[in-house]
Amino acid sequence: MVNPALDEATLKPKIEQGRKAAQIANITEPRASSAHYNQENNQIVIHLRSGAIYSFPTDIAQGLAGASPEDLAEVEVTPSGDGLHWEKLDADFSISGLLAGVFGTKIWMAELSKNLEGDINLL
Repeated sequence: MVNPALDEATLKPKIEQGRKAAQIANITEPRASSAHYNQENNQIVIHLRSGAIYSFPTDIAQGLAGASPEDLAEVEVTPSGDGLHWEKLDADFSISGLLAGVFGTKIWMAELSKNLEGDINLL
């Protein structure tokens, strides 16, 4: 079904607006240039375009916890650099989310928080 409100005259400015927003995001938001799995310490290591390096343990990430080293090694950076993807694991993370400490859904994060509180209380 064709939407008559989406003619070329209406659509062209919206496409241009989207392109400009993407250009701004590429400048202002963190982007990955590469990522890999470090089996020695069971971490995902992300190299950012800024030159910074960020890593996190796979055990705290929803969809990665308990995965095999072979599957974890198949990490892909999205074409725009704004995310990581594991095809076999059906797992996706945004770079900005990871940098903000978001490793899963709200339920996952609540459970993770409970587990971390227990670890902190043991100290």
